Parts: sequence; structure tokens; C-alpha cells
Amino acid sequence: MDYKIVFFDVDGTITHHENGTISEKTKEAIQALKDKGLKVVAATGRPLSMCKEIRELGIDTFITANGAYVKHQDLVLHKVPMSQHHLKEVFDFAYTENHALSFYTEDFCMNGVEDATVLGALKETLSLKEYPAINERIYEEEVYLMCLFASDEMVESYRHRLPQLIFKRWHPYVLNVLQEEVSKSLAILKVLEHFGIDQSEAVAFGDGENDIDMLELVGLGIAMGNGSENLKNVADFVTKKSSEDGIEYALKKYGII
Repeated sequence: MDYKIVFFDVDGTITHHENGTISEKTKEAIQALKDKGLKVVAATGRPLSMCKEIRELGIDTFITANGAYVKHQDLVLHKVPMSQHHLKEVFDFAYTENHALSFYTEDFCMNGVEDATVLGALKETLSLKEYPAINERIYEEEVYLMCLFASDEMVESYRHRLPQLIFKRWHPYVLNVLQEEVSKSLAILKVLEHFGIDQSEAVAFGDGENDIDMLELVGLGIAMGNGSENLKNVADFVTKKSSEDGIEYALKKYGII
């Protein structure tokens, strides 16, 4: 198959799943794709402001906030802003319950609730070692994604109080709070449309639950060896771990580089 575009999750896929570094072989593999004329896209749960080291790989198309905000160079291809009314509703209820929320613009901030479980989830999902800035009036801004840090038991009170919203878990302690569906696959369709590429001509690499729909959509879906079992079950191929240069291994196995 003559593939034309490759989508990469970032944390645990491009980056080492334990220490967050990017190996030289991974950097070389991404450059080899670019040298062959393939489009390379980062598809991440991160906000755009946290993608500096990915930009340094020469990538200039970003699916961020789990698909809620997509940008190619300076052109916004897709965004799903939440209404300020719904933002304020969730913000106020989380304040009364003392639950943590995070907010994705092009930047990233939280509501100031801190505990060890929240910090652990931030490290696992965004490689953060400390809490981001607090914005107590974030509901007045254009927010593309809001995340609630909560157990299944905790989130039930939100579903009861705010039935018009969607609470979609993608991590054992993190849920997207949505006004309408967002996903990496929906964002990928916007990118493919922009470049005039068919989904059968696309490859995607991922490691997490929020990558499942992405791998199912494309022509060749590759799960990292350190990925979740649910993701591996839908993948066309399970490569080596990110710590073992799984990106380079799979691209060479399929003759893409």
C-alpha cells in the first residue's frame, strides 16, 4: 500500500512510556517519513502549548485536546468550543464537590484542586510532574475540552445533575466532559479532507484507550507494545514498546521507510 500520511499519538508512542524522552531512532524515523514526502501529524491528548518538542521534530500539523482542536501551521482546521454556560455549570459544581478539572485552550490550566491521584493522572497522561496554572475565570474563554478527574462513583453525581453533557472516560481517573462528541478519529477526518487523502492511505500509531477509534479508522493501525490490551485488540499490528523504538520497527516492517 502506498501510504501518504502517518498520525502519531505522543505520550507513550513518540515519547518513551516511562521517562518521556524521544529516542534518536524515533526522531530519525519521523524525519525519514518527511524525506519521503509523507505527511506527519501529531494526534495527542495534550494542548498545543505542550507540543514544543514535537514541533522540533518538524511536525506542523497537530490534533490536540483528544481531537477537539486541530491546527495545521497557522490554520485552524477544526475546533469544538464549549458554551460558556455549560463551562460555568461544571466549574461551579466541581467547586462545591472539590473535584479537579482541567481546561484546554491552546494552553492548559486547572481549577486548583490538588491531590496525589490527580497529579498521578497528569503524569500518566501528559507527562506533567507538577500542576499547571490555575484560571479561576476560564469559563469566560473559548475552551475546546474540559476534563474531570473522578472515579466512576464520583462522576455519577455529574451525570445526574448535568444530563445534557457527555462524560466520556479515557483514563481510569480522567473523563472528557463534552457538549458534543470529540475524538481523534473525527479530527483525523478533518485533516484527511484538508489534504485530500483517503483514510485507507493513512497509518496511525497509539498506545491508549483514546487511540482506539483512530486505529480503527485508518488503513493501518499500529499499537505500541506498551499499549493497552483493548487497543492491541483492534490494531492491525502490535509493534515493540516505545522504549524499544517501536515506531521505527513497524515503519520498517511495512516498508514505509
